[in-house]
Amino acid sequence: MISPSSFLSLFIFSSLFISIHAKTLIHSTCEICSEQDPFVTFRFCTTSLQAASGSRHADIKELGKISIKLTYDNMTDTRSYIKKLLKNDIEKLSSYLKLRLDDCLDLYKDSISDIKDAMRYYSSKRYYEASLHLSSIMDATTTCDDGFKEKRLGISLLTKRNNATFELAAIGLSIVRILQIDNN
Repeated sequence: MISPSSFLSLFIFSSLFISIHAKTLIHSTCEICSEQDPFVTFRFCTTSLQAASGSRHADIKELGKISIKLTYDNMTDTRSYIKKLLKNDIEKLSSYLKLRLDDCLDLYKDSISDIKDAMRYYSSKRYYEASLHLSSIMDATTTCDDGFKEKRLGISLLTKRNNATFELAAIGLSIVRILQIDNN
């Protein structure tokens, strides 16, 4: 029979091992992602994945799902933020900024279906199709931000959010590439 102190020691050791393994996997995955893609920073990648629920016990395939879920969460939050800006600050917004925000709202609304499709294809191991949808999301965030720059001194109200969505999608795309290479 295992003594309670032995069981506690085993539990602590196994928890520590799992935590170290997860950190190592996240770090090595983020290292590869940041080497593959100049738009993925190691720090953003590790911080995002480590903070996500379920990442402690995740394998590489689960980290891909987590990155896609983080992208989805960021996109829905940004869409809500845009709606709030349009609703609450309508008097303060110039017609130019209102048009840009409306464009971005449409882009994010359309991209919600892309992220859902990306997750569906990813889950069924149709990585090529998943990568197309993740790339489409990255394009949408760039288009959103570029819209603000059409006017001289145009300042985007969404740059930080667009950059985060872009980078989260880029992490997912990099993980898809890793899995595609492993499958060949």
